[in-house]
Amino acid sequence: MLIDINAYTGHWPFKRLRGNSCEGILERMKEYGTDLSVITNLNGVFYKNTQSANEELYEEIRSKRAFSDRFLPFGIINPIYAGWKDDFNTCVKNFGMKGIRVFPNYHDYTIDDPNLLDLVKMARDNNVAVALTMRIVDSRQRSWMDLSTEWALKDYLPLLRAVPDAKLMLLNLGTPLAMSEEDERTIREGNVLIDTSGRYISNFASFVKRFGKNKFAFGTHFPVLDYYTGLLRIESLRKEEADDADRELFRHGNASRFLGL
Repeated sequence: MLIDINAYTGHWPFKRLRGNSCEGILERMKEYGTDLSVITNLNGVFYKNTQSANEELYEEIRSKRAFSDRFLPFGIINPIYAGWKDDFNTCVKNFGMKGIRVFPNYHDYTIDDPNLLDLVKMARDNNVAVALTMRIVDSRQRSWMDLSTEWALKDYLPLLRAVPDAKLMLLNLGTPLAMSEEDERTIREGNVLIDTSGRYISNFASFVKRFGKNKFAFGTHFPVLDYYTGLLRIESLRKEEADDADRELFRHGNASRFLGL
């Protein structure tokens, strides 16, 4: 079994995407043998009202039985937008979403914003995950209208410490991971899941040794990135780096446990 914990529908205004619909993602899943995908509507990063993007995603998944059987939707919530608590409840209770994604740098709030802390606590209390995205596209090829700075993993650690019992996903690690021993301990001891799509996961075995084999799961960041690299990092592990049981954890076991599937 194979579960992708990081994929998107929707558009990116600064780059042409291919396969950026449920139909397109499903075709790629069939090609690589992926059973389930966590998907989010990228449009929500740029809509003033992110709930419109969540509604689009919900409607698209409901349009075909094959979609509802293969996709796990995550909604995008902007906690400084009026009505976000209603949006959260709609996503979780009415749409049945397994998690939410937040984009503080795009929606212009800090990681210690009280509203974000309230949102993460609501997610914890409703047993849904919160996904934090380190990078969407490489800032070196950014549009002049896009963000000029990227946050590093350590910038998100205050949130992990503020709500240590929340389920937090750290996706597309695209910046250097230099950090103190205390910072590393925060990740090792937290209820954290990291996907394999980020460019700084190139030496995957070293990160498994550093943070623990229960912290990682297959993720593609498709269609912004190619589909195969995140899987190749798992399949290319040497026998002395990971046994068959470890690979099964990375392919689906950790994701199933974390998301309560």
